[in-house]
Parts: sequence; C-alpha cells; structure tokens
Amino acid sequence: MSALQGKTVFITGASRGIGRAIALRCARDGANIVVTAKTATPHARLPGTIHEVAEEVVKAGGQALAIQLDVRDDEAVAAAAQQAAAHFGGIDILVNNASAIQLNGTLETPAKRFDLMFDVNVRGTFVCSQACLPFLAKAKNPHILTLSPPLNMKAKWFKDHVAYTMAKYGMSMCTLGMAGEFRAQGIAVNSLWPRTTIATAAIAVNFPEAILKASRKPDIMADAAYAVFKRDSRTASGNFYVDEAVLREEGVTDFDVYAVTPGIKPYTDLFLD
Repeated sequence: MSALQGKTVFITGASRGIGRAIALRCARDGANIVVTAKTATPHARLPGTIHEVAEEVVKAGGQALAIQLDVRDDEAVAAAAQQAAAHFGGIDILVNNASAIQLNGTLETPAKRFDLMFDVNVRGTFVCSQACLPFLAKAKNPHILTLSPPLNMKAKWFKDHVAYTMAKYGMSMCTLGMAGEFRAQGIAVNSLWPRTTIATAAIAVNFPEAILKASRKPDIMADAAYAVFKRDSRTASGNFYVDEAVLREEGVTDFDVYAVTPGIKPYTDLFLD
C-alpha cells in the first residue's frame, strides 16, 4: 500500500504553485487532499482555483475537499479544520504553504503590506497549526510542514527586505517552537525550503525573467515534501530541510529533470548561503 493511502493532507495556498504540486504528489498515493486557498473563481492575472486543483487531485487518484479560506481569519481556519476532519475522519498532515511576499526596503514597505505579510505568513501559520493540532494528535505519524527557510541571522538576509525576512522567519520560529512543544506527542513539525528559486507566480512577479528561466519546477518541492511525510514523526522533527538535500538522501542524483531550462545552472534561492 502507498505511504499516504487514505491519509488526509490539509494544504494552505493550494490553488497554484508549490501547494498545488504537493497536493497532486500526495494524490498519486491515494491521499485525501483538503485544497484551501482564497481563489475560488478564476483570478484576473494568476492561474488556478481550489476547484480546478480539486478536480486534478481526483484525476491523480486522490479524494478532494475544496475550501475557500483566508488564513488571516482564525474562525474560518478553525471551521475549515473541523470540516476537513469531519469529512475525511481526521487530519494527518498540515502543509503551511500560504505566504505573502514583497521584497522592498524599509522605506518602500507600507504598513498595510507589512501587516499582510505578518498576518498571512506568521499568524496564518500559527492559527492553522493551532486548529489542526487536536486532530494531528490523534493521527498515526502526524506531520506539520511549513514552507519557510532555515533561521540565518546574518544582516545580508534582512537588509534588502526587512519585513519579508521577519515574516518568513516568523514561520520558521513556529517550526522551532512547536517541534519542541509537541515532540513528546509524536507530532513532527518541520520546515522545507528550496535550494533554488522555484518557477511560481511569486518568482515571475518579483524577479527578472532570467531568474525564472534558471528556476526549478514546483515538482521538486512536492517530491521533497512527500519524502518528509514518509519519515517517522517521532524522530524526524525540528528540522529545516532543503529540498535538494532531502532528495539526495532519498537517492536522487538527476536534478535536471526539475529544471525549467535543462542545462542552465539553477539560481540559488533567498536565505541560503
């Protein structure tokens, strides 16, 4: 039987990009996917809706429940976790993928944008984890996986975008603290970050086209996440995983298959030396 057969995976920001890729990878194992995101109807500029991804999940071999969700709304998050657990009989895995980005300096970051990044990234990760934890505590091999970087307290990672770095590191601090808090209960809490830039809407909007072409496909993050989910939650917790390192541990050696443009040296992502 496949590792995630019948497991329920609750994913935020699952209407496109990395969230969608993780949903489809888990679906191929026969998992139940709770597809949550704000986008329920087609977006003017961005591809994908929760309903489109839910259809893809079913075609891939999984079961799907699409829930329109703004992770800033703690009451809606709690209701979504309850709905998911009632629908599928529990929650086994939470993926904190929803995130807001703005790579501006201090003087160019409006307070409204600062608040958005902290509300989505830090508060959203906290309240989604909080809502799912009672169900994860009842699961066999439960995991929380947050898409956030290793904590690296060097000024160079802060100086060009203080607010964004603080918001992403806030997500990582949730990993650090909750891993310790729930270790005795056997709930794994880890972070995962890409070695290279990943070809998502965030990269397309915030970086030059040359970087997009030198990026890897979201599939590499999905495969790495899947590998983490298979690990023993009682021993594999409190880690800041990097996708390429995880897959090398799994025996992967050919990373050109993940390249947007095979043969081009991939562009290293933020927060990694």
